Amino acid sequence: MAKKIISAIDVGTTKVATIVANVKAEDDIEILGIGVVPSRGLHKGIVVNMDEAKQSIAASVKEAQRISGIRVDSAYVGVTGRHISSLNNRGVVAIPRDDRLVRTQDLKRVLAAARNVAVAEGKKVLHAIPRTYALDGQEGVRQPVGMHGSRLDVETHIITASVTSIQNLAKCVRSIGVDVDDLILEPLASGEAVLTPEERESGVIMADIGGGTTDIAVFKNGNIYHTSIIPVAGYQVTSDISIGLGLPFSIAEKMKKRYGTVIPTSETEEMTQVGIENGHSASYKDLCNIIRARMEELLQLILLEMPTSDYQGLAPCGLVLTGGSSNLSGLDELGHQLLPMPVRKGRPLSTGIYGISDILHDPSYATTLGLVLWQVRGKEGSTYRERTGTWSSFVKLIRKLFRA
Repeated sequence: MAKKIISAIDVGTTKVATIVANVKAEDDIEILGIGVVPSRGLHKGIVVNMDEAKQSIAASVKEAQRISGIRVDSAYVGVTGRHISSLNNRGVVAIPRDDRLVRTQDLKRVLAAARNVAVAEGKKVLHAIPRTYALDGQEGVRQPVGMHGSRLDVETHIITASVTSIQNLAKCVRSIGVDVDDLILEPLASGEAVLTPEERESGVIMADIGGGTTDIAVFKNGNIYHTSIIPVAGYQVTSDISIGLGLPFSIAEKMKKRYGTVIPTSETEEMTQVGIENGHSASYKDLCNIIRARMEELLQLILLEMPTSDYQGLAPCGLVLTGGSSNLSGLDELGHQLLPMPVRKGRPLSTGIYGISDILHDPSYATTLGLVLWQVRGKEGSTYRERTGTWSSFVKLIRKLFRA
């Protein structure tokens, strides 16, 4: 792979993170700059105030540019929100030529056939990711180009999104002078950062617990199998603490981060009151009980989102928890107690990634790093890129000419 500068923007409910990377090879990625600012104008992953969202994105991009010394002209952008839905669909085409040789154009035809699904009004296909192919009924074919057959089938994971939600997010990014290279569903990106090839092959559930949403992705046989978005995450935990203990939301958030745990240790169990600035204090036991109750509910909701109750068959590698809210102390241990599967905390894998990268080892930045890795590894682009690719390339060329 030739040397290439890639930028990505993770527009979350609680933070906006921009990353600038110098990609020399798939296992040789230098992080040049990171800009992280509090997020405003978003609720559960959806833009609710354009002006505030633009200001947050602009501040994040500006910080990444300052640290890297590189102007961000375009970026890959993460997408999440309850408006996301998914299904698996099958497409089939005939190979009419005399030689029965499968060519690249046949893959495009069969994928187009699989994309031809009925979607709800106001929604469009965001991703159509081929999972596996079949030739003349022979299942499990991963790369049919160059093989012979008369009938080509594809099993495809279709992800749909609200047109207006996508447009509003893209408009916020473009309004600050940054073009959108592609829109990528956030759990797909997070999976690139925290899962091992063995987990993706055998079967694993990944839950990215952020501030406004919990993004779920199931991987099996090396590909995406199921995706889902739950509108319950860290925000709801803080809200419960605020209401239950009679604290301002900002103080409840600080209490959660400083003292919160779902499984108190012998040392912490001796604590009776915990305090923070401005004289606010609360019962430590009540604080932990509130957090535990909400996280128990969330873990159960994750299982309810699964397409089958045969969890061992679906995901023998268990559940991987990532995202900022997975940093709650004891959450993986609670998962071991409640769920019939292995549970681990997923931190972004650091092999081949260097430079200003220490911050990226935290689960909070799984999506941020994953957006870069998704493109570096040549993953399937979204339909957004297909619709805007030509115009996007033209805009980039004009910008380069004017800066020359």
